[in-house]
Amino acid sequence: MRKARILLIVGIWVTVLSYLGFPYAWKDVLFTLSGLVLVYFSYTIHKESKDKENREKTFENFKENEGENL
Repeated sequence: MRKARILLIVGIWVTVLSYLGFPYAWKDVLFTLSGLVLVYFSYTIHKESKDKENREKTFENFKENEGENL
């Protein structure tokens, strides 16, 4: 949940950034860095959700024999 909150904050930052009055060179750098942060955190959230999905699909193929041995 912490990464989702970071995505929200960076999204708000990108929305407000164009109205803050930074020089164009700074805006370009800040937009680029903000975009890279968004890409990184969205990729890690996607990767974690895929890992979680794969773990849920995994099931036990073998069952121990608790009865008699032949």
